[in-house]
Amino acid sequence: MQSPVFLIEYLTCGVNMKLLQVPQGTILEIRVKPRSREFRMKLNDELVIFCRETPVKGRVNKELVKQLSRLFKKKVEIISGVTSKQKKVLVRDAEVKEVEKLLKRGA
Repeated sequence: MQSPVFLIEYLTCGVNMKLLQVPQGTILEIRVKPRSREFRMKLNDELVIFCRETPVKGRVNKELVKQLSRLFKKKVEIISGVTSKQKKVLVRDAEVKEVEKLLKRGA
């Protein structure tokens, strides 16, 4: 049985973002922009996360996991796109509604 995909529309921004509920938690698709002045999130056509670190030896991935873990107060892991700017991130033991609410607040 396939898990449901929740396409969350942010009407104020006109943003479509995929959140997938799986037994382990929630998967979200993000785009990472390294070498930014500060760590921040932006909702435009997709969820874009600006990281301070350079993409060398997994520094961006470490920063991304650390900051998202702080935001969600849950264990976060990258499940796809370790060497890419397009990533899929699993937020362990989190419901879609919970992730959506925290992303709205954080972005």
